[in-house]
Amino acid sequence: MIGKKTREKVEKLPSGMPEKIPAPSIARFRKTILSYYAENGRDLPWRHTTDPYRILVSEIMLQQTQVDRVVKKYPEFMQSFPTCHDLARAPLAEVLAVWRGMGYNRRAIALRESARKIVRDHAGLVPEGIEELEQLPGIGAATARSIAVFAFNRPVVFIETNIRRVFIHYFFEGKTGVRDQDLLPLVKEALDHQNPRVWYSALMDYGTMLKTKVENPNRRSAHYSRQTAFSGSDRQIRGTLLARLIRTPDLDEDTLITEIAREEPDRVRRIIDRLISERFLERAGSRIRIRNS
Repeated sequence: MIGKKTREKVEKLPSGMPEKIPAPSIARFRKTILSYYAENGRDLPWRHTTDPYRILVSEIMLQQTQVDRVVKKYPEFMQSFPTCHDLARAPLAEVLAVWRGMGYNRRAIALRESARKIVRDHAGLVPEGIEELEQLPGIGAATARSIAVFAFNRPVVFIETNIRRVFIHYFFEGKTGVRDQDLLPLVKEALDHQNPRVWYSALMDYGTMLKTKVENPNRRSAHYSRQTAFSGSDRQIRGTLLARLIRTPDLDEDTLITEIAREEPDRVRRIIDRLISERFLERAGSRIRIRNS
């Protein structure tokens, strides 16, 4: 349990927004994080590989999705698309069918488009450079750096939700409105340059544990926002539309709208139009279907 005893292992820092951790605190902080990881580190399937393609898949899956859900889906996805070439040439309907249950389906199309770009521009090999990774669809700054760490063991600095939680908990006690730019110098100072892969895994596991033991420190982040309700949302309708078209890939549009939400036809049609603009679906006359290209 995280309480007074654990917190005392880290020196109290001066009030305000610290820009540098005193050297003794760095050593104690690292010891706390790594000791916890040595005894309690999670056994996750993507931690058994350094294959950049497999790491890329796991990182996109982990965007906005709980680890437990990814653990269940990841093996099935890798069995269906074991290489970047397999994913690049797969029909979108097949990719969405395997992805089903993960939510945020736009990640599935971004992942397939990334695979296509990697095959086309990088001979099927996931690039190591941050700038090249950021050019892949669906991969932003944090995901690019996470791939660089876990696939290539590069000592780069980045923040994600669990890392943010750890640093706010330890170094910004009682502070609100903490910005990521306040955290970045500390993340850089504490970084293990010899084995960043293990260090970041340890930070993430410690942050996951903190979520169950203390009031969520991320609520004190300037970037914190509550997720909107899923039930009745456009996200729910999008997911229902795609699930229906995965079962029957080609349907009359009016029939589809009636099935999904008879009382809100304009709303469903607007969502269909958005899915077409996002290249999930295509319209052929009065028919709606998942894109083949």
